[in-house]
Amino acid sequence: MPDKHYRVGRLEQEIQREVTDILLKRVRDPRVTGVTITGVTVTGDLQEATLYYSILSDKASDNEKAAAGLAKASGLIRGELGHRLSIYKTPEITFEQDRSVQYGSHIDELINGLRQQGRE
Repeated sequence: MPDKHYRVGRLEQEIQREVTDILLKRVRDPRVTGVTITGVTVTGDLQEATLYYSILSDKASDNEKAAAGLAKASGLIRGELGHRLSIYKTPEITFEQDRSVQYGSHIDELINGLRQQGRE
């Protein structure tokens, strides 16, 4: 059983590395410029992969544009993964925005607010 978890983890790292490379070199859509893949989770049967991404902008319109660009490019990305990975079947990929960066910024703001109150 530990071999299976090791294989999933290894595949997650490989997918993250390859998709980052594909986004930089193959996808020409300007909506995905500045998108960073922050993590990947693959199901135990290796059939589905969720790719978490973040963008530098906080604007809702930029988030929507990036999501639309990634959805449009998902076929190209999956095809490229199929050529680059040495697995039997390429997993179906879905993109989900990683909100941990925004959450961390919010926590920092709260902590700084408390520090300001303590000084007053």
